[in-house]
Amino acid sequence: MYCGSCMHDNTWARVLHDRGVEVSLIPTYTPIRVDEDNLSTNRVFFGGINVYLEFRSKLWRKLPRAVTSWVNAPWFIKLATKFSARNDAKELGALTLSMLEGEQGPQAADVQELAEYISTLNPDVVCFSNALLSGAVQTIKQSYSGKIFCVLQGDDIFLNDLPEPYKSQVLEKLSACAQGFDGFITHSAYYRDYMADLLGLPVEKFHLLPLGMDFAGHDGQPVLRDNPAPVIGYFARICPEKGLHRLLDAFEILHAKHPNWKLKAGGYLGKRDAAYFKQILKQAAKFGSAFEYIGSPGSLQEKVVFYKSIDVFSVPTEYHEPKGLSVLESLANGVPVVQPAHGAFPEMIGTTQGGLLCEPNNPADLAAKLEELLLDSEKRQALAKTGHEKIRNYYGPDALADQTSEIFKK
Repeated sequence: MYCGSCMHDNTWARVLHDRGVEVSLIPTYTPIRVDEDNLSTNRVFFGGINVYLEFRSKLWRKLPRAVTSWVNAPWFIKLATKFSARNDAKELGALTLSMLEGEQGPQAADVQELAEYISTLNPDVVCFSNALLSGAVQTIKQSYSGKIFCVLQGDDIFLNDLPEPYKSQVLEKLSACAQGFDGFITHSAYYRDYMADLLGLPVEKFHLLPLGMDFAGHDGQPVLRDNPAPVIGYFARICPEKGLHRLLDAFEILHAKHPNWKLKAGGYLGKRDAAYFKQILKQAAKFGSAFEYIGSPGSLQEKVVFYKSIDVFSVPTEYHEPKGLSVLESLANGVPVVQPAHGAFPEMIGTTQGGLLCEPNNPADLAAKLEELLLDSEKRQALAKTGHEKIRNYYGPDALADQTSEIFKK
């Protein structure tokens, strides 16, 4: 799927590269998929299939790397995930613990390979993309004397979904492993405070790096469309955490009063959430053609076409979102937003002034805020213009590069 964290990391790498910084973007578990030029290396570390086989089979761990390395080939991983791919935390508790054991666990060979590769790069700084890889930190430090940071950008949604006793065991082990990092980076003050508390880490070790975005290709403008049937848009992964069912609850209220209004949804649908999507379709059946699911656009151009086709945007997450990249994409194309007042959204709306906040998990309030914008064209356009301008000042490539430099130079 298109992963928001992978997309942002790829943008981050390119922004730094354009500033003359040498950057190596190293994929783990699977190759990354982005809707822009892919800057990642063609070598995958901790390949998901290999990690699983090492965890399950002592025989596999004893085989020479020359025999087993083929399962880490990007082409093979891509082929395998076409047939079956799941990332359900409920089934991965023991495997997660084994990953945190680092060189003492079944993935010892993978840890050593990553450490050796990083040492050959001789970097000034290393950034892990999530805390679940922290079992490798101590091994890396044996051959690398520079600083190691960890970007926290959604680790908790996986951790909190682990069943007991794995959840408590993983949190305890993760907290211990995380002590090896020299610092942590989050994209919101909310997530900084939350993760510092969850992992028992000092807030002083955290650095705030607001999201960055490359606006090339996002050419939507904050113009009023003469549309007698205004469209509400949703673009995010199709899963309970992102709250499409909440938006349908709100749309039911609006549809009763404004039967010509429409709701258009797009985003990746994984096998884990197939049953949830069936419920969504059942819930939306009463709206007939007023509801449309467009699937997952295959390119940036297709995604931008989606944003240009809507009048207001909302992803009413139940999960307290640490980033909210789709909010930036919407504002970049001149579409104001309505988001729940939790997670990173209050900070984003406060900075961009590009939308309204509603009470979380309250379909009536969400419906009221959406109706307010769709009925008040002047207010809708004012928010769209302000958001469209401010994200270019606060979330653009230059701001991302400048703040990264400031953090690392400290």
